[in-house]
Parts: sequence; structure tokens; C-alpha cells
Amino acid sequence: MVDPDLERSAWTLPRIPASAGALIRDRRDRLLVLNPTYKRHWTIPGGQVEENGETPWEACRRETREECGLQVATARLVCVDFLRPREGRDGGIRFLFDCGAFDEEQLAAIALQPEEISEHRFVDLAQAQTLLSGPVRRRVLAAAGAEHCVYLEDGRPVADVGP
Repeated sequence: MVDPDLERSAWTLPRIPASAGALIRDRRDRLLVLNPTYKRHWTIPGGQVEENGETPWEACRRETREECGLQVATARLVCVDFLRPREGRDGGIRFLFDCGAFDEEQLAAIALQPEEISEHRFVDLAQAQTLLSGPVRRRVLAAAGAEHCVYLEDGRPVADVGP
């Protein structure tokens, strides 16, 4: 007789957490960054993909709406980043979408989710580099101005993978 736990584990697919983020700029080409209440560094709009079958694009749109009240209608996938698990971090796949430049009227709709976001700013890439945490910073900088979607592992380009 086969051990039921062993049988179940043999057919269990691995679960890799995924999240999606949004690059949103103003008409002066400055990046929207958010100051989360639950961690030290600034970030961009985005968050975890729900287990209910939500796609990364749907997560990007939902999280952006929840965190800062902006409606994202179109985007271009600019980065996929695989983070290896390590102690204290599950790892996973991070998708980054360039959602374009919003006009003043659209940006007037920013309404922060006070439980998660304490403030927002529009910053140039040099300032974003000092505010964003390592993995998010590397993702944003790698995708900024890229003509094609970039593939990263742990926030760094992979020599064998081109555009």
C-alpha cells in the first residue's frame, strides 16, 4: 500500500509566488513611487497575484487601483524577474508593466490606501535609484528605456538570454 502523504506529494505541483508592478510616469517623465507603511523602502504600485486564477496583468491593474486609485488601461510588459527563494523570502516571479505617462487630470485621481501607503512622489530615475529597494530598483532600472522585455534573475541580467 502506498503512503497517502507520499502519493499526494508526488503529484503536487510546485507553487511559485508571483507579483506584478506598474511603471507610471507623469508628462515630465518622472516615475510614481509609493511609500509603504509595512516596509522601509519606497516602491512602485503593485503586489501579489491572487491564487484565484488572477493573471499578472490583472494583479497589476487591481493593485494599482487599490494602492493609489489609478485606473491602468494599457501597458507593455517590460521585465520578468525570477527571484530564488532564500531564508525569510519565498522568491518567485515578478512581472513589471510600463503603463505609460498619465496626464494631470488622470493623476488628480490618486487616492492612497492609508493602511498600506503613507505618501507618493514623482521622481526622476536618479532619485528613484536612491529610494527603491535593491530588487525593485534593479528591475526598474533594467526596464527603463528598454526596447524589449528584459529577463532577470535575482534582479540581474542573464548573459545567455537576449531580447
